[in-house]
Amino acid sequence: MGPRRAVQDVTFSIARGEVLAFLGPNGAGKTTTIKMSAGLIRPDAGKVRIGGIDLWQHHDPAVQQMGAVLEGSRNLYWRMTVMENLLYWGAMRGITGKAAKSRAEELLDRVGLGDRARSLVQSLSRGMQQKAALCQALMTSPQVLLLDEPTLGLDYEAAASIKSLVRELAQQGTAILLTTHQLDIAQELSDRIAIIRQGQLVLQGTTSEVLQQYSQPLFAIEGAEPWPLEILERVRGVPGSIQMIDPLTLLFVPEAADMAGIYDLIAALTPHPIARIQRHQADLSEVVQKVLTEGVTA
Repeated sequence: MGPRRAVQDVTFSIARGEVLAFLGPNGAGKTTTIKMSAGLIRPDAGKVRIGGIDLWQHHDPAVQQMGAVLEGSRNLYWRMTVMENLLYWGAMRGITGKAAKSRAEELLDRVGLGDRARSLVQSLSRGMQQKAALCQALMTSPQVLLLDEPTLGLDYEAAASIKSLVRELAQQGTAILLTTHQLDIAQELSDRIAIIRQGQLVLQGTTSEVLQQYSQPLFAIEGAEPWPLEILERVRGVPGSIQMIDPLTLLFVPEAADMAGIYDLIAALTPHPIARIQRHQADLSEVVQKVLTEGVTA
């Protein structure tokens, strides 16, 4: 058996202030791609540019523009205090003395850990450890931030705090590459998504456009009052499939995959009062399932 290519022809970009969710099953090539992007593995071909700087021609200045938070508590030394970790990693990136201490204090205050600066990392909750890891990654004010499962295993409050910080960083212009199996988090935070399968990108696009593309032409129509029999008889003539879910709710799938059918249905329902019309909206879990298990691509 010959060598197996972990990834092939994987090309994407992340703009400043944008969150790209990089998704795929275990073994698809996510970790390899992340390691190449972080300068840990040199690709056989292709280039990685950070802020316009070629990562392999100018490794140190390119890496200086990048921060990373890896899943699995690999970001900090547990037997050192939070402040010791930040000062150590700051020094490794060229920040020392008063500048490093000032930056560390600023970041810890920003994430609500100012009073835990002298605490050993191993004494912190998982949520606090994630916040401290983010501070470590942000010591150099990086242009690009790599986040691997940033909310995995966190309780609701800690996860909400991390998500809020990610949004804030993006708003301030940081380009963020997010990898996670928590698809609700990816949908909530991402501006664009990229899905990798067997080492190749099979889908890229803005999150809103992809969700819209995979949404079905299915409408739920809720009446302000129960639907009278004469109305139900009238709508049977509208092209499409109509199902009554309860006395107030109808499900309608138009015959043609456009909006014309719903307008015909509304006309048939007049003058009965309508409380709400809601179109089916796919979530990211549905999209990923179709792409990965059914081989569907955009």
